Order: sequence, then structure tokens, then C-alpha cells
Amino acid sequence: MPKKVLIITYYWPPGGGAGVQRWLKFVKYLPEFGWEPVVYVPENPEYTAIDHSLEKDIPDGTEILKTKVWEPYDVYKKFVRLKKEDKINSAFVSEKKKPKLTENLAIAIRGNFFIPDARKFWVKPSVKFIMQYLKKNPVDLIVSTGPPHSMHLIAHQLKQITGLPWIADFRDPWTQISYYRDLKLLPWADKKHKQLEKKMLAEADQVMVVSEGMKQEFDAIFSRDYQVIPNGFDEDDIPKGKIIRDKKFSIAHIGSLATSRNPAALWEALKQIDDENAGFSEQLEIKLAGKVDINVLDMIKSYGLEKNLTLISYLSHDKVIEEQHKSAVLLLLIHDTPKAGLILTGKLFEYLSAKRPILCIGPEDGDAAKIISKTQSGATVNRDNTLLIKQQILRFYNDFVQGTDFNGSTKIERYSRKALTGQLSQIMDQMI
Repeated sequence: MPKKVLIITYYWPPGGGAGVQRWLKFVKYLPEFGWEPVVYVPENPEYTAIDHSLEKDIPDGTEILKTKVWEPYDVYKKFVRLKKEDKINSAFVSEKKKPKLTENLAIAIRGNFFIPDARKFWVKPSVKFIMQYLKKNPVDLIVSTGPPHSMHLIAHQLKQITGLPWIADFRDPWTQISYYRDLKLLPWADKKHKQLEKKMLAEADQVMVVSEGMKQEFDAIFSRDYQVIPNGFDEDDIPKGKIIRDKKFSIAHIGSLATSRNPAALWEALKQIDDENAGFSEQLEIKLAGKVDINVLDMIKSYGLEKNLTLISYLSHDKVIEEQHKSAVLLLLIHDTPKAGLILTGKLFEYLSAKRPILCIGPEDGDAAKIISKTQSGATVNRDNTLLIKQQILRFYNDFVQGTDFNGSTKIERYSRKALTGQLSQIMDQMI
């Protein structure tokens, strides 16, 4: 008889984007390791994107529990002059100019009064609903995954009531996340965030993180054993058959592009190459797939590169994979934050599976740089080193012109979603 695990997550198909991928893929492969997943999600979530293509990864017969969630976003949208149908972007990506005072006040309200996040109002009704479910449908283990970190508050209360073992999975940091300093927190709110964070880290039976860097960050907050299971790529997602590469020298960034990741030195380097190399401009294509902050677009235009720019507002996951495989260079941008070296985005692992050269702009001694180096998948350059970025682009461009095949991305099997689910199942087996 399979063991049962209750997974509490906000992000789930048909929602799209990076937040869905990790536990969707775990759920896909857990039955192969003797675990039957039961997934608890909101019935009426506020998703930034919809992607029905992901629904194919949900195993037939998977039990999905749903209840309605109340979120204060209708009020928020009115305040910042958004239409009701407009989506609220994550990571402070602003696609339009907004009144600075209004936006700042809205952010301050969001950070100071919705602690840990706007899904806090789902905690109490979720505990009541799940407890009713568990009376007739026992499970062996509870998992919560955040952000949003309100998911951990739900699991924490369930553990207190039932005594069931609990894994708190952090896909991103809490108070160490790149935009935490932008929340305009008052001292009492900052203290409350940190108290809740420490409580969750201390009282979960296991805490799982996606990188060694996050492990170090959390260990400084509360010292304990942390399980590191990174994100990965699904071999089933890799396109079958021959890939037709882009005819142009395409530099592609997949995912949201906030101001904190804006690579000013890259735009400067491309401008210099354009000025110094006849014909380069006709060959160059800058592909940005996802939400792009208006400040990034303004900078691209200031360097005269808008003629080379292709904007793709949103792609389904299967189309994202296609774009990654077609592109000449894949661009990985690390946030410009004090602890940037510890950032390890899930996007990197799908880039690895595409086996296209990666240009990472971020700390040369960071976690992402180490993986790129070990797998021979490309190059990492500090974000302010225009000269080195320029030299690396010219190397990639020369290979493109000469038709040289890229032979990198080796030893990446350890990052397959199935292998990573095997690691997860071992942790879960030990806990029960």
C-alpha cells in the first residue's frame, strides 16, 4: 500500500511560471517511489500567467483538494490604478510607469500589514478544511512549499494538531530574498517577519532548500540540519527530433526581468560590438521572453538596441523549452544584491538540458557559476565587467558565424527531476 503525502502549495497548474515547476515534477514522479501525493491548492488563485500545457504532468488519479482563498488584490489594484483583469507581477516588475507615491504606499501596506504575505487569510480556513479531510483520509506526511510562506503557517498548525511529520520546502528565501529590502518595512513588521521565519525553521521536522547558498543563509538564522535538493530539468520535456536553430545570433533570456537584474554592462557591450563590427547588428537578436520591467526597456532603447529586440510576453512551458533549444546563447542574470553569489535559479537547470552556451552575468564565485563551470556549460562574468562580457559575446558570436557545435553541458544527469525525486523519497521514507 503506498504511503500518502499531503502537499500544500499555492502554485499549481493551470498556473504558469517557475513557482509551479518544482512540486509539479515531484508529484509526477513520487508514485514511482511508493508515495501517493494529495495536493492542496486554492480554488481561485491570483496567478501572473496561465499555462494549461503543464497539466499533462499531473498523474492520472491524483487527488487535488481545493478551497477558495480571499486575497486583498482587488483593493490593491484599484489603489495602484490597475484594471481588475490585470495581473500582479512578482519581484517588483513594473511594465508601466506608475505614480511613485501611490506605488510606494501600496508596497508599504503590502509588506507591513500582510505578514508573511497576502495569502495569510487562507491559513485559518485551510486548517479547518484539511482537518475535516484528514478525519476520513489519513496521510503519513505533510509538505508545505513557499513562497508564499503562508503555506508553512498552514502546515505548522496542522503539525501542532495532528503530530504528523512536516517538511517545510523553501524554493526562495524569506527575509533574505532579493526584494525584501524593497518592502519598506517598519521595525515592528521586520521583526514579525523574522520571528515567523525562525519559528518555521525551528519547528519543521525537516527543512528543504534548493541550494547550498540558501542552506548557509538559513543556518545563520537558525542552526540545524538542512536538506538540499536543487531544482532540475525533466527529460520528458526535451524536444524529440532535430532542433532548427535560430538563423540570427539570438541571445535569449527566459523569465521575468526586474530592475535588480538589469545587465547594464551587457547592453553597453552589445552597443560597442555593434559600433565596431559591420554586419553584427543585422545578425543580432535579443529575445526577452516574460515580464520585463519598463526601466530595462528604457535602457535597451538608450543604447539603440530596440531594433534588435524581440519581446515575448508569455510562453507556455513547452514553448519555453523550444526557445531555449533554438537560441544561440542563453542569458542567465543574477540579482544585484549583497548576497547575489548564493542565488541559484531554477531556470539554470533547464538551460543545462538545452545544451546551448550559457552567459551568466553575476558573481564569478557564486553557486550558479560553480555549476556552469563543473558542467562546462558556458561562462560567468561579473555584472560590471563590460570588457569581459564583450569578449565572451564575441567568442560565442564567432562560433555562431563559423557554425561550430557547442559540446558543453556534461554530467547533468544528477539534476534530472526523476533523480531528484528519488532523493526526496529517501528523506520522506526516513521520516516515517
